[in-house]
Amino acid sequence: MNFEIKTGEELLLMVLLICLIFGALALLVSTLHLYLTVKNTLPTKEETKVDVYEGSSIWNRIFRVPPSSTNEQLLMAHAPDGIQELDNPTPGWFMGLFYITIICAIGYLITYHVIGDGDVMHQEYTAEMAAAEQAHEAYLKKFANAVNESNVTVLKDPKSIEAGKKLFDQNCTACHGAAAEGKVGPNLTDAYWLHGGTIKAVFKTITEGVPDKGMISWKKQLNPIQIQQVSSYIFSLQGSKPAGAKAPQGEEVKPEEVAQKQ
Repeated sequence: MNFEIKTGEELLLMVLLICLIFGALALLVSTLHLYLTVKNTLPTKEETKVDVYEGSSIWNRIFRVPPSSTNEQLLMAHAPDGIQELDNPTPGWFMGLFYITIICAIGYLITYHVIGDGDVMHQEYTAEMAAAEQAHEAYLKKFANAVNESNVTVLKDPKSIEAGKKLFDQNCTACHGAAAEGKVGPNLTDAYWLHGGTIKAVFKTITEGVPDKGMISWKKQLNPIQIQQVSSYIFSLQGSKPAGAKAPQGEEVKPEEVAQKQ
């Protein structure tokens, strides 16, 4: 398998993996050598081969667990420091699981930290957040048309206001100024309006535009929810009195009148 080592961290992991493999092999050889050495030097006794599982339960036979009644038959010949040991090795099924965990650990190390094909936790989190964002965008697109001139309301939550500000900065500052103080277009921070000062009127003005005044229609560039966000941001600027504000234009709409018509 060919793969490219891109970072110093991957190179370090590769070196550690090689050391781990060689270390495991060295440990295996050393253990085998020690076992053979001890086995050849231990005193032996003649033993009669007995089926220690005779009469045992099915559980004992399946999991290779000799009953305690066979301890005398399993005693080993040597007794270092007077300690007697049973010739009762670890069951094969348990050793099989142990070897499987070693193989899985090596596979995990190679897959997740050397080759990099696997997703570690922070990569999974990033992928899940991206999927959630796509689902959120799909939801907004699906239900954006539910907002219209008859049911639009002023949004006041910080997230919606911030979204409206971004849209305003991208599309409206050329005519209305960075602080909505007014340039070619009118000042949007005072109580005077050319085409109505309610949320429904502002929503309609942005949606349909005012061609004879140079105000284009934004319904092809922005969906209804985005227009609602921009409109709500404009209302959040009421009374901000920015520097260089353009002189009032249109008719005054007092705040209490606006509240009554929302």
